[in-house]
Amino acid sequence: MKDTHAAPSRRLRARDREIIAHVADAGAKDARLAGDAAVAAQEEWARTAPRARSEILRSAYELILERTDELAHLMTSEMGKPLAEARGEVAYAAEFFRWFSEEAVRIDGGGGVLPDGRNRMLLSRRPVGPCLLITPWNFPLAMGTRKIGPAIAAGCTMILKPAPQTPLSSLALAAILKEAGLPDGVLNVVTTSRAGEVCEPLLRGGRIRKLSFTGSTAVGRLLLAQSAEAVVRTSMELGGNAPFIVFEDADLDKAVDGAMVAKMRNMGEACTAANRFFVHRSVAEEFGRRLAERMGALVVGPGTRDGVDVGPLIDKAGRAKVEELVADAVQRGAEVLVGGRTPEGPGSFYPPTVLTGVAPESRLMNTEIFGPVAAILTFDDEDEVVRRANDTPWGLVGYVFTEGLDRALRVSERLEVGMVGLNTGLVSNPAAPFGGVKQSGLGREGGRVGIEEFLDYQYLAVPVR
Repeated sequence: MKDTHAAPSRRLRARDREIIAHVADAGAKDARLAGDAAVAAQEEWARTAPRARSEILRSAYELILERTDELAHLMTSEMGKPLAEARGEVAYAAEFFRWFSEEAVRIDGGGGVLPDGRNRMLLSRRPVGPCLLITPWNFPLAMGTRKIGPAIAAGCTMILKPAPQTPLSSLALAAILKEAGLPDGVLNVVTTSRAGEVCEPLLRGGRIRKLSFTGSTAVGRLLLAQSAEAVVRTSMELGGNAPFIVFEDADLDKAVDGAMVAKMRNMGEACTAANRFFVHRSVAEEFGRRLAERMGALVVGPGTRDGVDVGPLIDKAGRAKVEELVADAVQRGAEVLVGGRTPEGPGSFYPPTVLTGVAPESRLMNTEIFGPVAAILTFDDEDEVVRRANDTPWGLVGYVFTEGLDRALRVSERLEVGMVGLNTGLVSNPAAPFGGVKQSGLGREGGRVGIEEFLDYQYLAVPVR
C-alpha cells in the first residue's frame, strides 16, 4: 500500500463539523510515487495464480463482514448516512469481493481453426495493467469494492483516489486487503483534496492503462479528455436523471414502496435516485398522497442516533442546491405536499419533500437533485411519457410500474437507459452489470462483464504445416 504520511495533512470533519481525523493531503509527488509502486508491482502481480487472487478477495470479504459495525460507524461519521443504511452498504460492498473472488478463477480465452484451414488461433486474456480508480463520497465502501474487486481478480495493480469527503472508508478497506494478504504495491491509496494535481499527471504520463471513474458527467468529460493523450482505456459511471413511471394499472402499494427505495436510498444522494416521477393522471393524486404520508413519517437526524431514517446531506453546498431547486419549482407553480422547509440548527439536514404539479421547465427536471425531493408530474398516454422520460442527455436507470406484461416489456425496451427497475425501486446488485448510456457513462461494473473492463485479449497465430 502507498504510504502518504509524508504529505501535508488536512482535517476531516464529521457532518456535525466535529473533527474526527487528520488525513494526508497528497500532491503530485505522492501521485508519482504511487504510480511507481503500481508499475513496479504489476508484472509479478499479473503472474500470480488466479486461485491466490481469489483467496485474497474471499478473505477480505469475510473480514469486511466481521467488522460490519466498525465500518458502518466509520462511514456514518464521514458522510452522515444512518447506521442501519451504512450496515446495508457494508454487506453490499463485501458482496463485490465475494463475486469477483469467484470470477478470478473463470477468466478464459479460446481457440480454433482459422478459415484457411492451415492456421490455428489461440486467444488468451491478460490484465490491462496499472489502473487509476476514482470513487465518490456517497457510497464510499461499495464503490471501492466494485472497482477494486475486478481489478484484483484480473491481475491489475491500482491507484485508488477516494473522494476528499470520505477517505477513511477507503483507508480501512486497504488495511483489510493488506490483512487478507494483498502484496504491497498492488493497491495504493492516495487521499487528496487536489484531484487535478494528482490525477492529470497520472493519466497523461503513459503508465496508467485503465481509468475507472464514478462521479459527475462534467468531471467525467474532463477525465476523458485527459485520458485521450495516452489512449487510456476508460469506464465511467456518471450522472443520472432517472424517470419513475407509474401507469394507471400499477399496484400503488408496490409503486409507493418502490418510490421510497428509489428516492430515499442514501437520502436521495445516489446516481440511481428517482429524479422525475411521471404518474398517470388518473392515479396521481392518490400516489402523491400516499408518498407524502410515507415521506413525512421519516425521522430526520444524526445518522448515529437510534431511530433516524434520514441523515444530513453531504455538506451545506449540497443542501443549498436542493433548496434552490425546490424554490424554483414552487415559483413555477408546484405544490408542496410535505417538507420543503430547511430546519434550523446545525448540520446539513433537509426534510423529505414531495412536490406535485411540477412544471416541466422546472430546473429540477434537468438537474440531478441529489437530495430527498420527489417531484411529481402527470401524463396521459404511453407514447407521451416515454418521449418525456427519454428527453434528457442522461440514461442510467429508469423505473416502470405496471401490471401489464406487454406494456412492461414494451416500455422498458423503449427507455434509453442502461438499467430498468420493473415494479422495483432497487436495481443495484453485484451479480448484475451496472452502467448507463448516453452521458451517463461508458462500460459496466459488476456482473460477469465487470471483469472484462480490466482484461485485454491477446491473439496468437499458429501455422500448422
